[in-house]
Amino acid sequence: MSAGNASAVPIDAMLARLLALHPKRIDLSLCRIQRLLAALDHPQRRLPPAIHVAGTNGKGSTVAFMRAALEAAGNKVHVYTSPNLVRLNERFRLGREGGGRLVGDAELGDALTECEVKNGGAPITVFEMETAAAFLLFSRHPADVVLLEVGLGGRLDATNVIERPLATVFTRVSLDHREFLGDTLTNIAAEKAGILKPNVPAIIAAHAREVLAVIERQAARMHAPVRIAGEDWTATEERGRLVYQDQDGLLDLPPPRLYGRHQFENAGTAIAALRASGLKLSASAFEVAMVRVDWPARMQRLTHGRLADHAPAGSELWLDGGHNADGGRAIAAALADLEERVSRPVVVIVGMLSTKDCAGFLKNFSGLARRVIAVPIHQDKAVPPGELAEIAADVGIPALASDNLESAIDLAGKLELDPTPRILITGSLYLAGEVLAANGTLPE
Repeated sequence: MSAGNASAVPIDAMLARLLALHPKRIDLSLCRIQRLLAALDHPQRRLPPAIHVAGTNGKGSTVAFMRAALEAAGNKVHVYTSPNLVRLNERFRLGREGGGRLVGDAELGDALTECEVKNGGAPITVFEMETAAAFLLFSRHPADVVLLEVGLGGRLDATNVIERPLATVFTRVSLDHREFLGDTLTNIAAEKAGILKPNVPAIIAAHAREVLAVIERQAARMHAPVRIAGEDWTATEERGRLVYQDQDGLLDLPPPRLYGRHQFENAGTAIAALRASGLKLSASAFEVAMVRVDWPARMQRLTHGRLADHAPAGSELWLDGGHNADGGRAIAAALADLEERVSRPVVVIVGMLSTKDCAGFLKNFSGLARRVIAVPIHQDKAVPPGELAEIAADVGIPALASDNLESAIDLAGKLELDPTPRILITGSLYLAGEVLAANGTLPE
């Protein structure tokens, strides 16, 4: 569940110990987390009001939009997200006046140690231990709201112990993590619908009809009122601005700072969730949120840093952690929009895991990318660059293999493209973490 390494050696050592407590890195269940939380005297019951977010794509961006709006309105906001890109600390943001902060190494280490002691050596996954630590930290720091992102699925995810959140949120559901959630969209949707709670409003982004039907049926069983994109609220791009409308009125907002047309949808989902939660935010708070929102490795332009300086003079370097077919579709659409603004040849540097649909992801760039350059990821299930280059060639994109990021960027510069290329590094959040670490631009 981690993309990158924790920065503090004691935390690294602790995670190594915790990995030995359970044979599977991912094993969806609630019994172990419930046992540990009971031993910790149920910190999840002492949290500020929570908004619980599930989905395949867009969870992190939607949470980032909500945090930006809440903080612009003067709220203190705790945030729990996953995976991290470079440091474990990124998963835990503690709310404070004027904006949150990532938890420090010492405080995080203390919380994990307390959870480890209370666990008493019993089987438990690392994600479950991290989730318990998040609840412990959040219960001890006063705040106004907790934004809680599901780790994987929903029904049996360790975060699904919150009994009555302010709202549940469903971003786009697509095929991913099939080995844990099922082989069909309806099976995956059913797992994610497991976070619905009785009489708690559910905010649902645009989905395929079969996905929406699954969530709506479960919502009806739980008597949970639903607010559905396109029916109860809309978020559209009009003349370059975000126009949001629901039963409470219309908002005419600046375009989201996060680039890509899919971010208009994520921003709309965030606004709908905050309004359904009963949190009274002014239009100015949403305006500020669109301008200030930050979420690394989502169509992020790298303009400075070691890798950015290594790029060919006059080129552009972009980073996105997308890794499934729908994510690739959103990235390709963003690249197409950039092409309409300023035309440049596109080179895609890609690294992926064998658990992902590599061909399904890469075919989105056919006809758009001049070249794919495959690179390794330092993970057990990484696809070798030569094999990934063959997959790219099979979907119609000329491809090369490279040993590392720097060499891949060099290759992009040697293709003699005119004008200089727009280089996108993508395919995995693990790779995105390696890029940010190598570039020296760590998430804050």
